[in-house]
Amino acid sequence: MSMPKNEARQELEQSWRTYLASLESALVKLEADIREASEMAGVCTDEWCLATEHVIDDLSNALFSISEPRWSDEGDSRKIKQLKRRIHDLYADYRNVYKKIGSE
Repeated sequence: MSMPKNEARQELEQSWRTYLASLESALVKLEADIREASEMAGVCTDEWCLATEHVIDDLSNALFSISEPRWSDEGDSRKIKQLKRRIHDLYADYRNVYKKIGSE
């Protein structure tokens, strides 16, 4: 027995918003890690920096490859644009921490 159209759409919308919320949650955690590293120079080892850069790359790829569903609303579009700006700013913050660690 197949799902009625509106139930399927509701499930898709819920999954879509869960996905966006998960991306935002990962971004928040990464921002906290980078902020902490900027305050504690010893935390930013080469291994940490490499791992952080990989996570930033993965999040960037996920965010910039999103194709918004046609049924998404303006709030979803704003959220994606906001997350893209945040990942861009986060990378700049990371590079500043990396430069600071490298100069010590």
